[in-house]
Amino acid sequence: MFDQLDTTLLWQATGETLYMVAISTFFAALIGIPLGVLLVITDKGHLWENVVIQRVLGLIINVFRAVPFIVLVLFLFPLSQLLVGTTLGPTAATIPLIAGAAPFYARMVETAIREIDRGVIEAAKAMGATRMQIIRKVLLPEAKPAIVSGLTVTCVALVGYSAFAGIVGGGGLGDAAYRFGFQSFNSSMMYACGLILVIMVQIIQAIGDFIARKLDKR
Repeated sequence: MFDQLDTTLLWQATGETLYMVAISTFFAALIGIPLGVLLVITDKGHLWENVVIQRVLGLIINVFRAVPFIVLVLFLFPLSQLLVGTTLGPTAATIPLIAGAAPFYARMVETAIREIDRGVIEAAKAMGATRMQIIRKVLLPEAKPAIVSGLTVTCVALVGYSAFAGIVGGGGLGDAAYRFGFQSFNSSMMYACGLILVIMVQIIQAIGDFIARKLDKR
């Protein structure tokens, strides 16, 4: 059974999946954290109350979250072509991966910040802290463990998304499992790709849990 394994292909596919997940996680955090903060501070009675911005932003995020990922990939083919010059390969696949993960992560950041005791924010206001100081020195530090836990969940979800992206030309383990496993009747390749994805998820979850525990001072 194992003599059907193409280890060179497996290494290449694993590298492509890691590349897609790393790039997408980075940009999901870069976009998702400010969006999550904005969703909270523009809410009624918060630091920068603005119901119009809050509702429009919430609507856009909900739309992206509602679209099934495989449909989002197809919708964003033109954008991938525009930004990276192709719709195929791991780099092109990062565009829909980021578009799918950033709104998801923004909601997790929003939830993390909403769990902060309002008394801490009021105390910071009473001491004369500006809005930016409250965001940088109160909201983000207090929510840090939950923000890291949310990023771990997002990263794990991206491993699954990357497998979907692989089936429509994104490369990686999903592509290897489908083309060189399923379509080639090579069950050992399918099992090997699935096993690597499971191990990848376990490692990401363990690292994320470890960092979140270290950051949690309660």
